[in-house]
Amino acid sequence: MSDQSIPIPDPVVFAPAHQRPTLLFVLLHDDAAGPDQLEGLKKALMAAFPQAALALMYGPLATAPSRHHWFNQDGLNEYNYVQRVEAALPRFIAYVQWVQKQLSLGGEATALAGFGQGATLALEATLAQPDLAGRVLAFSGCYASLPAVAPAATTLHFLHGANDPVVPKSVMQNVHAHLSDLGGDATLDIASSVGHDLHTALVDQAIHRLKTCVPMRSWKEAMSTLKEKSCDPDDGIDTQAPPGTTLH
Repeated sequence: MSDQSIPIPDPVVFAPAHQRPTLLFVLLHDDAAGPDQLEGLKKALMAAFPQAALALMYGPLATAPSRHHWFNQDGLNEYNYVQRVEAALPRFIAYVQWVQKQLSLGGEATALAGFGQGATLALEATLAQPDLAGRVLAFSGCYASLPAVAPAATTLHFLHGANDPVVPKSVMQNVHAHLSDLGGDATLDIASSVGHDLHTALVDQAIHRLKTCVPMRSWKEAMSTLKEKSCDPDDGIDTQAPPGTTLH
């Protein structure tokens, strides 16, 4: 049971010292943890994207000063899990939108990065609010339930350990295939010999994905423009194989 006497700290925000941020990363810890859990990811993002602002949130419930939760864990089971995740979304979405407004940034310049249940919150938020973020980095986490639609404006990067005991890799492989069938824009990277862990190999791959993966929506727009400008309709451009959807 959460302890109402434990104060919930304000989110920790980092911003560039001498320039207006052009990107926003919102980082979400796993259950029973806090922003300190994301220190390695925070440092990697700050080094790779010095023009970005980072916001590290605390779960709104606490059972100890260092154990924060995004939703009530008491009696949590397969029958109430989805409902509890959905109940946590409005507060989270409202905060992201508030930060975006303060920084004059939109969803296309925002990435949500979550670990475990933090990843679940990020994934579900982009379904509930489709323009919230252009990217999601989901470390060792999955949707609360299999989505009926894929987010149209969000590229999803699933980063998972092959030995994850909480969310087996087979689940993530099925989710990735399902999103592909729905026309979603998603990548899946699985690190061998890694469990339920925010491992440096996964963090490094996340940075690589952010820097090199062209969102499918941008790719389609570019291909459409090239087709319109081309005099030859059979110019050899394959518009059926966008980058960033390969299972590794």
